[in-house]
Amino acid sequence: MNTTVYHKLACRLAALLMLPALLFVASCKEDLDEDNLYTFTGETIESYLANRPDSFSNFNYILKRAGMDKILSAYGTYTCFAPTNEAVMAYIDSLYADTSCKIEHNGMTAPGLEGLSDSLCNDIAKFHLAASEVMAINMQNGMTIRTMLGRDVNTSIDSVSGRTVVNSYSLITKMDNEMENGVIHIVDNVLRRSNLLVTGEMSNHPDLFTIWKAAIDLTGLEDSLLDVERKTTVPSNAATYKFYCPEKAVLGYTIFAETDSVLKKHGINDINDLIAYANRVYEHCADPGTGWYDYYRNKGVKVSTGDDYRSPYNCLNMFLRYHIAKLRVPYNKLVTSYNEVSGVPLYDYWETMLPKTLFKTLRSAKVAAGKIFINRYEANNTLTDQIAALGSDGIHQVVEGHAGIEVMKNNIQALNGYIHPISDMMVYEEWVPKGVLNERIRIDFTALIPEMMSASLRCPTYEEVKALNDGVSGKDGNLSGDYVRIPTDFSPEHLILYNGENTRLLYLPGASSWYNYQGDEFNGKGTYDVAFRLPPVPDGVYEIRLGLSTNDLRGMYQFYLGEGTNNRTKMEALDIPVDERLIPQQNQDGTPDVSTGWCQYTLLEDLGVESDKSMRNLGWMRGPLYFTTKSGTTPMRGLNNNIRRIVTRHELKQGDNWLRIKSVLEGDQWQPYLDYIEIVPAYIYNNSRYLEDMY
Repeated sequence: MNTTVYHKLACRLAALLMLPALLFVASCKEDLDEDNLYTFTGETIESYLANRPDSFSNFNYILKRAGMDKILSAYGTYTCFAPTNEAVMAYIDSLYADTSCKIEHNGMTAPGLEGLSDSLCNDIAKFHLAASEVMAINMQNGMTIRTMLGRDVNTSIDSVSGRTVVNSYSLITKMDNEMENGVIHIVDNVLRRSNLLVTGEMSNHPDLFTIWKAAIDLTGLEDSLLDVERKTTVPSNAATYKFYCPEKAVLGYTIFAETDSVLKKHGINDINDLIAYANRVYEHCADPGTGWYDYYRNKGVKVSTGDDYRSPYNCLNMFLRYHIAKLRVPYNKLVTSYNEVSGVPLYDYWETMLPKTLFKTLRSAKVAAGKIFINRYEANNTLTDQIAALGSDGIHQVVEGHAGIEVMKNNIQALNGYIHPISDMMVYEEWVPKGVLNERIRIDFTALIPEMMSASLRCPTYEEVKALNDGVSGKDGNLSGDYVRIPTDFSPEHLILYNGENTRLLYLPGASSWYNYQGDEFNGKGTYDVAFRLPPVPDGVYEIRLGLSTNDLRGMYQFYLGEGTNNRTKMEALDIPVDERLIPQQNQDGTPDVSTGWCQYTLLEDLGVESDKSMRNLGWMRGPLYFTTKSGTTPMRGLNNNIRRIVTRHELKQGDNWLRIKSVLEGDQWQPYLDYIEIVPAYIYNNSRYLEDMY
């Protein structure tokens, strides 16, 4: 073993043995008991900075003013982005000289370090610190890192130098300086953060968004983009179980905006041109009989081409709303990569502020390595003309003119969200619901709750969750670990816990051995009765399926569908209860399990094509070929405890549809499991020419 690493581990073990009452200080506490500080024989983050005053005395001064020097002297695991003395002074000078700020000199009382207010020192210090260890290898493909300030920083690779940049401005000049209690990355500039809301930040980029900002002002949409956070109700029994429970829901917005140069390529040179374009593309979208925007058409909405720009039925207003998602999404989280097999596309679906509409994001090696596109339309997506393969290029041709809209890697970050410049016009045109979204839609259950993404609780690490909980792991009967407990009012538009805090909904980050799509899952305890609002798919007949990882503690659940309502008394029960304890028998001779029809597909000459049909007749499907465990190579299709349950085939209208899950077994030993949901149109599951692919 590397001696440095060995020494580091030995010191940490010694600290734990010597200090059984050690205070975990992953969150920022100023009432630190100095008796609990471990005396390291090597350098801590704080001693490293203090021992190099020629380079870091200014930053260390700010850390001390904020009380963070004591935390960085303590046992723990932290990441510190340390700006040099020159970088700190340049930043402070710019703060004091700023004439555009609402508060004179940004609250500084005088030039220089001593002129910084306590609140500025606190914000600067915590924005450069994370309560988990992030190494260079973690940042090489771009990464979002939650800081101790509660706001994110984003890393990217500079296209010229090939070096890592933080928040598009601060270059890491020296990486992976390992300390006894974490790691230091030296940066050439103080990390920049915006205190402007998304529309204010858009105004800061007149070289990009002059026309877009004029449209925001004309429609009054700025008034709908103000949310930053909302207090939640921490359950009265939270202390009993000791899981991390968010005290607030983080809110925000992500705007995908055409730049002025992109608009001009389409003959749009000013706001009047944009109004004319919006009228042209949306005027007939809700026409009776022929309109493709089902939600407005079904409501009998008359779309307006007039000057009532503040109306949600006005074409310009609709055009802008389809570009805005009500959550904070950095570039590197527009698609999720975790445990997928090699060569498959990455994708996710996002709801917009144009009521009940979706768009799709895609990253695919066959398109352009590393790039992300919106609404790329490939014919017959999720269908195949091959066995155990995605299908030939011949049936998946890009439909002319719809190769996708590239999302640029600018990551323009505001106080309450992001602005992503895009390369082409983004419109909810007819080919989106009838083409792009006419495919198997697979969505992780956590992606149904936008507040999870906004709070960086979508695919965090165990270390990050533990840090949020001051290093404590919780326990609830036979379930223990680093879970996040979801408050009852965390996401009222998307999630209902019918029995209040007696239903304990728990989020578990991904681990290398879990059989989960994209790694993570929801578990639960108590009197379990929850409902999730489903993605607002276009009108049609759909098959709704659940991905399951079964074991003898999962329990049994009745599913209900609420069309246009989350009132549980008005929901329709779907089939018989699903027994999540059911593990199909794995017969070595390849004969099928009696209950599900499952058998090992690799033992069959046709790789399971015919037995797939038999399983479907019983209401079951094998798991997909799309993903494995993080540390494994066997796809879920080959694991007998990873199966899909066909819950219903049902006609859905574009709008609010709720899926309710209620336990039917007594006792508190059950651990309900929610991983992903598939909403599959009849065109896919009942196609007369091609098969649905096994992925």
